[in-house]
Amino acid sequence: MLLEYRVDQLQRVLANLCKSLEGARAAVVVSVEGLVVASYPPGDGSFLGEGMTDSSQVAAMASIMLSLAERTLVRLGLSDDGIERLLIEGCRGSVIVLPVDHEVAIAVVLEKEAKPGVAFHIIPRAVQQVQQILKR
Repeated sequence: MLLEYRVDQLQRVLANLCKSLEGARAAVVVSVEGLVVASYPPGDGSFLGEGMTDSSQVAAMASIMLSLAERTLVRLGLSDDGIERLLIEGCRGSVIVLPVDHEVAIAVVLEKEAKPGVAFHIIPRAVQQVQQILKR
């Protein structure tokens, strides 16, 4: 049997996620420290297009947003053990971040035309797959 590294398995999950979710431009598995665990499209080059940010910057921003959102919910008394999901919408698209566990999250960058309701249905399946890969 051919040996497959976890990062390759994670990239395959992210690729399937982006291909099955219309309007998904990119996805990153990010550590709570803001480091890239895996990304799709893979690589360190231009992640979202010419002149745009790369996967390491998306990972760092997602980690910061998740941390701030968690602290905000705790301070407001709306959560005791973290965040369920984070959605940030802009005029040209949105970012959705879902925790995988207390160490890792998935961030997905969506075009404006993407449907958040569909994304909130598809992304949790990828979260479950990432959980299974990281448990091995």
